[in-house]
Amino acid sequence: MVAESTTTLPAGTDADTVVVGILEGEGIAHDTDGVLQGVLDAGEAKAKHRHLAVAHAGGKRWILVGLGDRQGLDAERVRVAAAAALGRARELGARRLCWEAPHEAGPQIAAAIVEGTMLCAYRYDRFKAKPTEQRSDVDALIVSAHDDVAGVVAEAVIVATAVNWARDLQNAPPNELAPRHLAQAARELGELGGVTVEVEGREAIEQRGMGAFAGVAQGADEEPALITLRYEPAGGEARGPVLGLVGKAVTFDTGGISIKPANKMSEMKFDMSGGAAVLGAVEAIARLQLPVRVVAVVGATENMPSGRAMRPGDVVRAANDLTIEIINTDAEGRLVLADCLTHAVAEGAERLVDVATLTGAIITTLGHTYAGVMGDDDDWVAQVTAAGAATGELVWRLPLHPDYAKIMESETADLVNANETRKAGSVTAAQFLARFTGGVPWAHLDIAGTAWGAGRAYTPKGGSGFGVRLLVELARSLDD
Repeated sequence: MVAESTTTLPAGTDADTVVVGILEGEGIAHDTDGVLQGVLDAGEAKAKHRHLAVAHAGGKRWILVGLGDRQGLDAERVRVAAAAALGRARELGARRLCWEAPHEAGPQIAAAIVEGTMLCAYRYDRFKAKPTEQRSDVDALIVSAHDDVAGVVAEAVIVATAVNWARDLQNAPPNELAPRHLAQAARELGELGGVTVEVEGREAIEQRGMGAFAGVAQGADEEPALITLRYEPAGGEARGPVLGLVGKAVTFDTGGISIKPANKMSEMKFDMSGGAAVLGAVEAIARLQLPVRVVAVVGATENMPSGRAMRPGDVVRAANDLTIEIINTDAEGRLVLADCLTHAVAEGAERLVDVATLTGAIITTLGHTYAGVMGDDDDWVAQVTAAGAATGELVWRLPLHPDYAKIMESETADLVNANETRKAGSVTAAQFLARFTGGVPWAHLDIAGTAWGAGRAYTPKGGSGFGVRLLVELARSLDD
């Protein structure tokens, strides 16, 4: 789908279908022979959020979608409405869709129209003999606004495209997205201005003293990949601290020796979603040419059972020299992240965010609406939370009380990698990670409940690309 903007009224565009948002107590701004107002007056169209009605006037189809009251109008409400409108437009066979931006609603609403439409339009049908709904897909989106919103629309296209690319990575089957494939995807980002990429394999990971990461990878035949990306803005005109982004990318997670149940193990191809979010964010940041410096680290590996796999009871030594007793080999993501966090700090990160499908416990706690956020710096966690609120990628803070840290102490080593009591599973996992941040302000995003199958209106199935938009907004906020 291509997206563009115009200051031409919808009736004057070449769109075959026009979407108009209905706000409580407000009429139709640019009607066609009174037809649309008549549909509204008759009660067929309503301001109730997502309510849909269809009319025909002036040689075009018109979709009237409810937006609720103006006071509560925000970007997320519009994203959801845009997804609903796209669904009806597909049913009607629309090919060129025009959205009339609500008057005096601000440029963020225009961006939300683009995001909601493009994210909802996404399909992963690479392995379908007959691609689904190909004939009914909308080809183009036109945003009609009184003011020039071309720049806002162009930026929204960049971000939505990056999210959908991250979703492609998530949705790919594990035999098509092993660590080497993810590394190649990262290398391709090196073609973007300001981005450099380094990929290191098993031998280099071991030589770096990353015993935790290497311990997870040792059970797999597939070569692991330590992926380090840097983004420097053109001319070196960077403002704010160096942003460190760290992503867990376990491209398939069997649980290792502590093997998972067979039921739904196929979903463990999504255990690389944190890494996909980081790569997608780097792509968008570079294409937007944001004036920030970024160090991104993605740890990619499989977690497999084999004669070489780490065992419960083993002790590994992390890159910061802490030793870790392995209690459960299915608590592998934190081992990968531990060494990657240490590496990001060594590479110059001055603020840290890690993104990971880390614990099933976060789904029990927050379901699919919020991701969990934990951190050691109130201001930094607040900034991350604000970025989530601005993008609709909501996060909810959980506490890091010292009592939870004590649970992760080992009698044999410095730390255990899992809390066998199963109490406060998400928090104790974060407390484990806190030992590897080197004193740099840090926030941990546990996205296990939001990364896939979350059922959001504009990302209803499969990978959601959760985290890309939040991280981009966070990078933008560093420039404020």
